[in-house]
Amino acid sequence: MSQHPSLKGASALGAKRNVLKRFERVELLKKRRQWKKGDRVIGLRKTKPEA
Repeated sequence: MSQHPSLKGASALGAKRNVLKRFERVELLKKRRQWKKGDRVIGLRKTKPEA
């Protein structure tokens, strides 16, 4: 019996996510030099994922 296609793992789907997790947003803001150590991680500015 085979597995239904909708039950595949997230990595197998390959779809681009349009929402980042908080730690991903902080890393992206650090790269862009828009976040520095000591800034709050709550209420971060909006970011678009890198292409």
